Amino acid sequence: MKLDPIELSLFTSRVTAICDEMGVVLRRSAFSPNIKDRLDFSCALFGPEGELFAQAAHIPVHLGSMAYAMSAIVSDIQWVRGDVLAVNDPYLGGTHLPDVTLISPVFLPSGAAPIGFVANRAHHANIGCDTPGSMPVSRTLMEEGVIIPPTIIIRAGKLQPAASVLPGIEDCLVGDFAAQAGANRVGVQRLEELVAKLGQDSYQEAMTQINDYADRITRAVISDLAPGVYSFSDVLDDDGIGPEPIKLSVVITIGSGAIELDFTGCSDQVPGNLNCPEAVVAAAAYYCFRCLMPGEVPACAGLFRAIKLRTRKGSVVNANRPAAVTAGNVETSTRLVDVVFGALAKAVPELIPAASQGTMNNVAMGQVDSATAARWDYYETLAGGIGGGPNKPGLHCVHSHMTNTLNTPIESLEMNYPLRVCRYGIRRGSGGQGLHSGGNGIIREYEFLEPTELSLLTERRKFAPWGLSGGAEGKSGINSLNGQRIKGKCTLSVKAGDRLCIETPGGGGWGTSIDG
Repeated sequence: MKLDPIELSLFTSRVTAICDEMGVVLRRSAFSPNIKDRLDFSCALFGPEGELFAQAAHIPVHLGSMAYAMSAIVSDIQWVRGDVLAVNDPYLGGTHLPDVTLISPVFLPSGAAPIGFVANRAHHANIGCDTPGSMPVSRTLMEEGVIIPPTIIIRAGKLQPAASVLPGIEDCLVGDFAAQAGANRVGVQRLEELVAKLGQDSYQEAMTQINDYADRITRAVISDLAPGVYSFSDVLDDDGIGPEPIKLSVVITIGSGAIELDFTGCSDQVPGNLNCPEAVVAAAAYYCFRCLMPGEVPACAGLFRAIKLRTRKGSVVNANRPAAVTAGNVETSTRLVDVVFGALAKAVPELIPAASQGTMNNVAMGQVDSATAARWDYYETLAGGIGGGPNKPGLHCVHSHMTNTLNTPIESLEMNYPLRVCRYGIRRGSGGQGLHSGGNGIIREYEFLEPTELSLLTERRKFAPWGLSGGAEGKSGINSLNGQRIKGKCTLSVKAGDRLCIETPGGGGWGTSIDG
């Protein structure tokens, strides 16, 4: 059955709405500010072989990596109705350990094999790491928390002893993990209802046609790009262990209806945690090309068929286990976007903006009571400036590119944690000047109300966001404690009354200003 454009659009809207509803359920039933306030989660639907065919507009680094790795996860499991699988292993389809994915199969009443899967991925501030906030300056994966291989935690609707791999879970599924399981339950129910209404054959044909349609859109977009070979290189500040910058580079070959991105020129994997698995690289590359496509294009695996990736095993963008990776998911992924856009700016200069802030400004903190083992953990990312573009200035004070989260409201932060926010405002003048100036970053200052362990994983503290077409650089970020500058990546013990100030980078400017 060939769907006409209206029918295809309706099907796309229906499956996207399921993902949106899953997200609403997850947000409203979650406990932590990470999920209910910052929206650090993602929801998606997959076909019977693990191929992405719908997703909500959530976190690009979550969904792109799930699209890349889901097939390998679901193929090795003997699924039954009511199952829930948990995974966070970065080397088996995850991103970094705080991001825990729950996957549930969808069956027809008489089916022996799943007709699809629903999944959501959410960030947990406590994933069993010794460092509160679970974002340490680490040297190995084991230092970053509990590693969860693909594990059935609910079998046929019943909680399994294996669920004890989840931090804080013993006899029942509680807190944010219960919220994730509930979101999946809603997704399974809605997808079952849709398949029952359409019929299995029509449903499967619609999945095929969505992916084929998305593939045609991608190839049409590629055909509008100037054929050729384009390259770009940039550097990460350092890995928090050594002082040396870390090279990121890409060579993009644009051919007839297909694109190859070659990342083999990136630095070798490093002792610190800026390494990442190949799935994170895929997420960054997919995101960049998704930005070139029409807004209404279906978010599915077909979008990426024409995009091929090459990485080098043992490099910072395809690290060997047990390399530390917690910052690779947040910082390296964000800077890979800069690198890909830098190369694309040579092919389509009329479409690509200057560099945005180039960091998620990760702030993690908390404390563990040695006597009672009671603890609190907090984590957030901070907004910054967007790069100016060919047609308009960059936006001020927003999360950009690989993160699509919100700020944590001051009221929520101060209500839940022994913290006070003393200052929160625009970092004026931090955007690069140009015909279209870059957006400004922010200033956020915390006062600690009791002794706290603090971890920072931030970038663009040494190398500023670049401008394009004659535009000026944005200002690099600054971290300071009690008025004294501190490193971009560090773990510190702070006292009650100490103050941490984060000044985030601005975006680069685009074009030469009229004033010269």
